[in-house]
Amino acid sequence: MGAVSQTPTLVIDGCAVVTVDAAGAEYPRGYVVLHGNRIGAVGPGDAPDLDVPRIDGRGCLLTPGLVNTHHHLYQWVTRGLAADASLFDWLTTLYPIWAGIDEESIRIAATGALAALARTGCSTTADHHYLFPSEGGDLLGAEIAAAAAVGLRFHPCRGAMDLGASAGGLPPDSVVESLDAVLAASADAIARWHDPSFDAMVRIALAPCSPFSVTADLLRESAALARAEGVRLHTHLAETLDEQDYCLATYGCTPARYLERLGWIGHDVWYAHAVHLDDAAIATIAKAGSGIAHCPTSNGRLGAGVARIPDLLAAGATVGLGVDGAASNEAGSMIEEPRNALLTARAARGPRAMTVRTALELATMGGARVLGRAAEIGSIEPGKLADLALWRLDTPAHAGIDDPVTALILGSPPPLAALIVNGREVVRDEEVRTVDEESVGREVARAQALLVAAAR
Repeated sequence: MGAVSQTPTLVIDGCAVVTVDAAGAEYPRGYVVLHGNRIGAVGPGDAPDLDVPRIDGRGCLLTPGLVNTHHHLYQWVTRGLAADASLFDWLTTLYPIWAGIDEESIRIAATGALAALARTGCSTTADHHYLFPSEGGDLLGAEIAAAAAVGLRFHPCRGAMDLGASAGGLPPDSVVESLDAVLAASADAIARWHDPSFDAMVRIALAPCSPFSVTADLLRESAALARAEGVRLHTHLAETLDEQDYCLATYGCTPARYLERLGWIGHDVWYAHAVHLDDAAIATIAKAGSGIAHCPTSNGRLGAGVARIPDLLAAGATVGLGVDGAASNEAGSMIEEPRNALLTARAARGPRAMTVRTALELATMGGARVLGRAAEIGSIEPGKLADLALWRLDTPAHAGIDDPVTALILGSPPPLAALIVNGREVVRDEEVRTVDEESVGREVARAQALLVAAAR
């Protein structure tokens, strides 16, 4: 853990504090002192008398900022389409529209999606971007710029597809790239943007899209490049039964076994969805230290199934939460994911399948572990980065719920009093302070209309 400045810069006090640290420390009334972009102190009772700005947290709950481990930001400009389709039908409907994305539409989509995440308490997000039309421009750069403008900590994943329909894959040939082009672009992304430092705002991962849209060569070569450069690996895994049927017919094994054969297993790998895993896959993933981005809202929206999260946790697997792409989760709300994770787990496995505190941990420390940042974010501890969410629980909707964690997870999504990212105020009193959301909303509507019209 890096050194902390000795100069206090902000105090948040008078609030309930849930640290999500290893000891499970919680304070019914407590405070946090920030020293620049680090947490300097956290404790119960009154804050020290310091001559620095203060945020009055009375009536609020302070948690770590939420960590989103899987998204597709570009989909923010294609929400609401193919609303009743299965995954494969949904993809084939949307691929022709997505083929028209460019640098400007990506900037607009990413800004809208990231602002929505910020308003729902998310301080760190990954993004899995795998569509790179040949005339699209610098798409990864556009979303990195959008993240900087909104102010979120960002893990863009340089994805790719190189297995088009003519070669037996699902995506149309118009949206796939060659193996050499993907590897060159991946190396360039790492060189341009990856920051391994403790307080990095941008870290790159490599992320071939899925077993039905990439070749084995791309999976092998991406893993070799990522490990040579010290970056993480990400892909979709076992999201639907259609995917399982495809892998059994094409590769003679399950999706999990296929990726394992290609070296896609280990502490530097995390998978999105992982709905359809057998006992052997769960044991292998847990033993290897690979991570799971559980996307309960999207899984429900697409009818993909219910992931075996209680079994994964019991096996010792690393699990975080993801909102997934906005085209399969129109809300893009990070605070809804722990609630939906809890509800789907209990619906499938009974009332003791998941506690409210486990759900909050998945959204915070779980996500930090998945992204390889457990030492930096995910809990409120001195020396960690100042990524904090302050939730207002003194509303009529939450009155009478004595336990603040229960109010946060099972109650209606509460107003966000403040979101601090890297010591900077991004949201205050439910208003994103870094971008003009109304202007962004108008841009999103125009961009979607243009994309849909161009695909007709």
